[in-house]
Amino acid sequence: MLKITEIVLYKFSIPLIEPFVTSLGTDVSADNVVVRISTNAGITGFGECSPYMPINGESQETCFVVGQYFARALKGKNPLEIEAAVSLMDDIIYGNTCIKSAFDMALYDIASRHAGVPLYHFLGGNRNKTIVTDYTVSLGDPNAMAADALRILQQGYPAIKVKLGKDGVKDVERIKAIRAAVGMDIPVRIDANQGWSVPEAIATLQQLAAYNIEHCEEPIARWNFMQLPVVSSHSPIPIMADESCGDEHDAERLIALRACAYINVKLCKTGGLLKALRIARLAEAGGIKLQVGAMIESRLGMTAFAHYALCSDSIVHYDFDTALMFSEDPVTGGIVYRSNGVVEVPEAPGLGATIEPERLARMKQFVC
Repeated sequence: MLKITEIVLYKFSIPLIEPFVTSLGTDVSADNVVVRISTNAGITGFGECSPYMPINGESQETCFVVGQYFARALKGKNPLEIEAAVSLMDDIIYGNTCIKSAFDMALYDIASRHAGVPLYHFLGGNRNKTIVTDYTVSLGDPNAMAADALRILQQGYPAIKVKLGKDGVKDVERIKAIRAAVGMDIPVRIDANQGWSVPEAIATLQQLAAYNIEHCEEPIARWNFMQLPVVSSHSPIPIMADESCGDEHDAERLIALRACAYINVKLCKTGGLLKALRIARLAEAGGIKLQVGAMIESRLGMTAFAHYALCSDSIVHYDFDTALMFSEDPVTGGIVYRSNGVVEVPEAPGLGATIEPERLARMKQFVC
């Protein structure tokens, strides 16, 4: 029987090329955790999570500590029994979905390598569509944001994502400046990151209708999700739930409420691929479309997201740009960014992405 023989946690920190600013704060580095799980058959799996305190209440430090509980509990277990492993982590501690997702990812890497197929195939997916990422404009001065948007357009990305959520009136000015710079043709997607009140959201979205906005992510506070149907019904712009949707239970609730047209799935919110797959099935049954998004993962985590994105026709949008913001790329294999935002998924068995041992050796680690 396949058994887990060793689990290593790594603190994985890399500065960003420039600060990434949203209504929730400013990030200057990616402070992530990598999980490496080894087995008695010589198969090793990798996972990565990117904790974000304002969204999931986790940090690199908490992930590193909680991950040690999981490592001790999972050592000696069969890595192919993924549902049992996820259930065990849920029994050990509530929440902490970010570090759970790194373990889940590594287990799926092992399982698909063991099966000898790429992860997307193991998840039931296929290559019947092309993944194309947008690129994000950080929140800031309208003129600076317009310049950033123009640069993204000139680089050939097919869609621009814009961070908003700091004063609805000023947000309208920001989008007006961006449209003046890039024209009206390229799709623009906005993300308020919970930054507006309900009346402010409705008023702002109605004013933004003139600027050809494709959709708006999480316009109001996550705890106020019962008002999301109200915002959706008054908004000329389709609404996408993000922070208000963690796992499949949240997705089921939002679908039942008819709260939104889209849901943004992030593995750090769902707790991993197992529960993300359940959201995809709910979306298919409920007529909801999905976006696959990221926190600030490297190409390691982003590769898992891309595999997942091939598992359902309900997944129609892809927000895979944060790995491009890293000042260093330590990942071997993994997704490849082609021209015009096209993301190429590896065909190797498993995840198809690793970090070389010599790079891992320079990171602070816990070995179980």
